[in-house]
Amino acid sequence: MIELAIVYQHMRDPQSFGPATKKYLRDVNIPWKMRLYFLTKLPSMFWWKARVMGLSPQACIVRLPYSWRTKNPFHSTYFAAQCAVAELSTGLLATLALQDKPSVSMLVTDVHTVFFKKADAATFFTCQQGQEVAALVEKAVSTGEAQTITMKSIGTKADGTIVSETHLTWSFKLRQQKN
Repeated sequence: MIELAIVYQHMRDPQSFGPATKKYLRDVNIPWKMRLYFLTKLPSMFWWKARVMGLSPQACIVRLPYSWRTKNPFHSTYFAAQCAVAELSTGLLATLALQDKPSVSMLVTDVHTVFFKKADAATFFTCQQGQEVAALVEKAVSTGEAQTITMKSIGTKADGTIVSETHLTWSFKLRQQKN
């Protein structure tokens, strides 16, 4: 079974989080709040019944069930559902890094996915680059220049079989203050 310990290992660090970061972490880790968010902002995630298993400053795990909602005619999970949930696992870490910061825009500039096995069971998408994206956002804020990072989300079945690996390139840029 997927180990959620990688998500929670740094949740109790004496690291100083701002109020927006604390609220974001709390809200994302409450299932009903994420379901409501999905319903209003990301309806496909709501439809597919994706679930955030855990988010920490280090890592994020999102579960995509294998059901009639996510299945294609070939009895595997639809590739678009896999890519979207992989993006969510990286995007939540990126959004966490933006909390308590000045206004920074974020945009996916490239996506590349490799499929290794048939996804015929629930799939867990894990990204463990929280510290890297946080440092990059800090650099974007301090320099005022656009920064990019390629984040990797690995999709695995509960038994640990890797079914896909998605690389998403995110761009971050400090928004200019309007006078």
